[in-house]
Amino acid sequence: MQNLKELLFRLCGAPGVAGCETAAAEQAARELSPYARVETDALGNVAAHLGKPDAKEHILLDAHNDQIGLIITGVDKDGFLCMDRCGGVDRRVVPGAPVLVYGREVLTGIVSCMPPHLMEAGEKKLESVEKLRIDVGLSREEAEQLVSPGDRALLWSRPASLLGSRVTCAALDDRCGAAALIRCAELLQGAELNCQVTILLSAMEEIGGQGARVGAYAAQATRAIAVDVSFAHQPGVPKENTGVLGGGPMIGIAPILNREMARELTALAEKLDMPHTTEVMGGRTSTNSDELAVARGGVRTALVSIPLRYMHTAVEVIDLRDVEYTARLLAEYVKGVK
Repeated sequence: MQNLKELLFRLCGAPGVAGCETAAAEQAARELSPYARVETDALGNVAAHLGKPDAKEHILLDAHNDQIGLIITGVDKDGFLCMDRCGGVDRRVVPGAPVLVYGREVLTGIVSCMPPHLMEAGEKKLESVEKLRIDVGLSREEAEQLVSPGDRALLWSRPASLLGSRVTCAALDDRCGAAALIRCAELLQGAELNCQVTILLSAMEEIGGQGARVGAYAAQATRAIAVDVSFAHQPGVPKENTGVLGGGPMIGIAPILNREMARELTALAEKLDMPHTTEVMGGRTSTNSDELAVARGGVRTALVSIPLRYMHTAVEVIDLRDVEYTARLLAEYVKGVK
């Protein structure tokens, strides 16, 4: 697990707020390049190609490489940075949070918050993100020399190992999925494959799935599997349709997903004696599988999710065993394609 953890922390350490993903894409390409030919497109997608180039079956494996964050909208008269959300940042955890601002230099800042002593009795109003400000300790003139509208910022926390095989870090959604696909590529080394395989680490999922849409159109795959995160059980979250940390991948069932592929993945997990759960959704999955399934003339698509706690915060938590399980499940699935 140590190598997998180091891979994951390297991926999470590269900034990649949606639409500003160069560093994350370059890191992902470096990690994939030992196992396959890698290319990057104009949108920031990283794609690796394995298997038999002329095979009739072509499997697309996707995980998104972008992360939620903040976008700078200006500098106020006192030097505080104005901002808005870039992706689904949980505004409950933003006030008082440490941030890294990626301007002409990387600046450390703190999101401003009201001291509790100055709040009215009983006041619990939660300000929207665009009304908050980032304090980088500069005057207006100094800040405008280093930061421009459109620069990105990240909620920051130090990656850490927890007990057992659990880790906490920002950007685990969905760099843990990217790590699973890179590990899958490693497991496929030397295998005789009867299909083409494209591994797509896609851009812009957090703002609409544009990267997956473009990548799937270009790949022209016959089937696809999206790898993302989903909700793990924690206090206050009902156990129905949630995963368990260390309980293996969550295999999705939804109207947009191919039921036969879900059955095949479930049967394979049982054959491998691999822990797993089923996640049933009655509408959209809110993952890239929604985009992959409708590429070109339509693609048979499945969804495999890694259980995660505290989604869209800087302290997301996963179990490394689930990343390894997911990688092995996908590798065995690809090997079994005739």
